[in-house]
Amino acid sequence: MSFEFKNTEIEKVILIKPKIFEDHRGFFLEAYNKNEFKRAGIEGEFLQENHSKSIKGVIRGIHFQEGEHSQAKLLRCIRGEILDVAVDLRKDSPTFGKYVSRILSEKNKYLLYIPKGFGHGFASLSDNVEIIYKIDNFYCPSSEKGIIWNDPTININWPFNNPILSEKDKNWKTLKETILI
Repeated sequence: MSFEFKNTEIEKVILIKPKIFEDHRGFFLEAYNKNEFKRAGIEGEFLQENHSKSIKGVIRGIHFQEGEHSQAKLLRCIRGEILDVAVDLRKDSPTFGKYVSRILSEKNKYLLYIPKGFGHGFASLSDNVEIIYKIDNFYCPSSEKGIIWNDPTININWPFNNPILSEKDKNWKTLKETILI
């Protein structure tokens, strides 16, 4: 087995610890194996891979796509360190509106699987953070939605109070307003 799959407080959000082979030359790890992920209950086909770079103090999110364009994500931080956050947006879920957060970093090499029906965001904890994430559905601009990063109902424990945000992320509505729209 090349991975250790750890359930989080919210069902189906899974922290993945890859087996790392390290010596004086560097390291090797398997970042994805369809068979092992399937055995762990992570099914579906990843159709797109994205690469994001952020400076320290940035919060990106909370983003999601709705309807037939919703996306599952498999994330890993390849440079620096992030606080990665998944928010349960499944209206019929007992954990609706709750979140899970984990530190993903270049050092720990952990991955986080976020299933469909969740919002996603992250805070950049170090300079020049880079993340790579696979998604199982193509981006559709008309299905893109978001929730304001500091929504009082979700009450995410972000590492800073005055983050660097995109214009779009500054203007998302709250969870309650988004549900009513």
